Amino acid sequence: MLVHWTPFTDLARLRSEVDRVFDQRKSVEELFRPAVDIVEDAEKILISADLPGLTQEQVELQVDKDYLTLKGQRVASRAEESEHYRRYERQVGGFERSFRIPPTVNAEKITASMKDGVLTLTLPKKPEAQPRQIKINS
Repeated sequence: MLVHWTPFTDLARLRSEVDRVFDQRKSVEELFRPAVDIVEDAEKILISADLPGLTQEQVELQVDKDYLTLKGQRVASRAEESEHYRRYERQVGGFERSFRIPPTVNAEKITASMKDGVLTLTLPKKPEAQPRQIKINS
């Protein structure tokens, strides 16, 4: 059986695929995903999250089993809908980041502080997980 080929059918299918990709990309770009740095030393793990424009009341922290979850909502601070924005690049929306807590961390003593739009989480290690010096006997 012979099928009649037309370039217009392929072009329509290509356009549909391109539109679908850009629609998905747009929805992803509208979500706010805070950047984090994670630093570890012998006594603790520090997690720093960039949360510009958020207050501590807009951020929720939870520890559940061996996961630490950071949640919040960043809302648009547009003055009025009648204003004509030429460009609006600041991302808004709900966010959620989860981090697995290693067994070396004392989850009961996790602390959090927020200053200048940066949330800092301190995850202290259990004493038995910290390195210790061994004295050599003669």
